[in-house]
Amino acid sequence: MASKNSGPRKFYKINHYINYPTVRLIDEDSRQIGVISIDEARQKSRETGLDLVEISGNAKPPVIKLIDFSKFKYQESKKQKAEKKSQKGGELKEIQMTPFIGAGDYETRVKKSQKFLSTGNKVKLSIKFQGRQITKKEFGYNLVEKFKTDLQEHGALEGEPKLIGKRLFATFTPVKVKK
Repeated sequence: MASKNSGPRKFYKINHYINYPTVRLIDEDSRQIGVISIDEARQKSRETGLDLVEISGNAKPPVIKLIDFSKFKYQESKKQKAEKKSQKGGELKEIQMTPFIGAGDYETRVKKSQKFLSTGNKVKLSIKFQGRQITKKEFGYNLVEKFKTDLQEHGALEGEPKLIGKRLFATFTPVKVKK
């Protein structure tokens, strides 16, 4: 069974599974050894006790690295994690308020939402009706409209606001800025 966050797994040809007549060999420190026959590469592998790992099979000649395979897999996983980390945005951030929110608190939430949307995140607006406020649903819908106009440069309302129980939900997606 695969681990929970493993995506499509990449398979590498190693050692005797590499069947090219000549290869470009690279050592453990990424220095080029040169273009040599596969037999010479296997000989170097036996001498050093390291594995031959195919880096690029499509290159002419194919690129093979002389490295311990477990070390190579570790380096690749570190690279993938770094790539994943650099992809910013795409999360769903929730902003909560009540239908009778104060002006200062409202402005703070608008600024925070603008920041979230500008970094590529979606914003989920959650308006909580407390006690008898549920009898004045129109105040919640008016607040969503005001929020929508205040965020029109940064985000657009996705679908219609939904009332679920004593909460009104609206989702805003980032808008691409035209230069």
